[in-house]
Amino acid sequence: MMSAKPSPAPERARGLLRSLLRTLTGIELAETAAYVVLSLGAAFAGSFAAVLLVPLVQPGHTLPFGGALLNAHRSVEMQAAIFAAAMSAFALIRWQAARLGARLVGRFGMNLRRRVHAGLIDAPLTSLADSTSAEIANVLTHNVEVIVQGFSALQQLLIAGISAAVSLGFAFWVSPPLMLAAPLLAVFGLIASRAYGREQALVCREYVKDMTRLFWHSEDFPRRLRHVRSFEKENVEKESYGAITARLCYGYRRQLELVASGRLMMELLAAIGIAGLFVLAHRWHGIDQSSLIAVCLLLGRLLPYLVTTRQSFQQLRSATPAFALWQRYMSLDSVRASTVPLRTPTPGSALHIEQMRLIPPAAGLDVGDLLLVPGDLTLISGDSGIGKSSLVDVLAGMMTPETFAARVGERSIDFDEYRELVRRGAYVSQNVRPWQHSVRECLLWAKPEATDEMLHGVLMDVGLDHRLARSGQGLDTALHSSSSRLSGGELQRLLLAQVILRQPFLALLDEATSALDTASEIAVLSALKRRLPQTILIVVSHRSGVAAVADQCLNIENNLAMTVAGNSDQRRKASLLASSDRFKS
Repeated sequence: MMSAKPSPAPERARGLLRSLLRTLTGIELAETAAYVVLSLGAAFAGSFAAVLLVPLVQPGHTLPFGGALLNAHRSVEMQAAIFAAAMSAFALIRWQAARLGARLVGRFGMNLRRRVHAGLIDAPLTSLADSTSAEIANVLTHNVEVIVQGFSALQQLLIAGISAAVSLGFAFWVSPPLMLAAPLLAVFGLIASRAYGREQALVCREYVKDMTRLFWHSEDFPRRLRHVRSFEKENVEKESYGAITARLCYGYRRQLELVASGRLMMELLAAIGIAGLFVLAHRWHGIDQSSLIAVCLLLGRLLPYLVTTRQSFQQLRSATPAFALWQRYMSLDSVRASTVPLRTPTPGSALHIEQMRLIPPAAGLDVGDLLLVPGDLTLISGDSGIGKSSLVDVLAGMMTPETFAARVGERSIDFDEYRELVRRGAYVSQNVRPWQHSVRECLLWAKPEATDEMLHGVLMDVGLDHRLARSGQGLDTALHSSSSRLSGGELQRLLLAQVILRQPFLALLDEATSALDTASEIAVLSALKRRLPQTILIVVSHRSGVAAVADQCLNIENNLAMTVAGNSDQRRKASLLASSDRFKS
């Protein structure tokens, strides 16, 4: 994932902190400031409550400061009431800070997911060419969760730091001589925080990599299972999956062991430091006993943070490679909408691609003199891997060709204008599966204002109406329920029904009928031609039978030579359409 040598821990933590702060919105920064203020208030209230314990622990003795509030001659009941009020204020402020912190963490995770998903949606296809679907799935799910845990750890470290600063400040106020041990305690804390840091960073990076490998093994499991069983490789698959989970187990176990070891070191150093403080107080003449008790109570407040601080450092180190992966995807370019004003073409206008060159394939594919007429179906064929999908990506406006020259009617357009022209399109590929919950939801995704009558009509066009009628649930048939799951061919019919509802300018079907038998494929494609008279239909298929309903066939040879064969009246129709365009103008 990230091959660079890890930087020193403090610099890495500072870099992560700066990067995380840059991701915060204005509202989140304001709430973070409020969170700091509340945490500071809680630290003051908690430290003050600890000082108020002195008159209760040692009745009749007073501290050499505090005035009326710490008056040792006040009744125990009154002292207890004041202490209870201070503790209540501490609890309420800390509770409010926790609520604000929870809201901050939740919103932070939501914004991270939205931003990286939006970046991926807007990214050009070429920038995702080297990204696996498993890695993308990891970025959108588990990886963001790791970053959110790191952000929560930063909050915990912030609370620990503020509490430590305030408690030590109170202790210095109570007895400056006792705080001569503070530098020693700071050195102990620095040693404990740096212990095992390099190993933790390496373990966390490998953990993120192995999690991506686990996503790869878990992707599209039902199809993968059929493939594995057909090859009788169940045991091999179990061993491979088990090896990854064993590495994850080691990584997780090692992270917790390092946390436990670091926590043990911190607790031992704290025990030595506090014990040394007691010895120093007894050896040093002039130290007031009440001051000693107050200092010990204040330092005792910090002991619980020793347990969580090490865990927070570990979560922060885990978040560093996860955040680096998130930033990598956030740095992708976005597809910019054209700023060139586009005149809306007259319905029925023919699209003439005069010259186009695209890469891949590596040797380049040249397309010239390709006439696309609304209402006609163009079949693209050729061997696998020869460049058909790349050609479709360019025709869909999703990938920029090396060269491009085209006309709409008699008007020349560049690729930016072409991209805007085909923006109202429909692209259905072989491996797309609906992610909606029901048939109705899937169809309304394509046309939200469609009525039930329209939905039933398009289902009848693609031959799916009888199947849904048998299910007993009709439009509300669940797509992913075991009792009503649609087959691969039925899902393809459903996606083609979306195309009819869309009424696009250009429809691209890349093996979108591969799961249908030949007769059904011809019937569905014929229905599409009938229902989409103003749509340019382009179909990629290996089946020769599709040529029966095609108006022209574009075949890519093994030497990347392109041939176009079509009906004899194809160009006469285009000429008539162009003349009609000029007449309407």
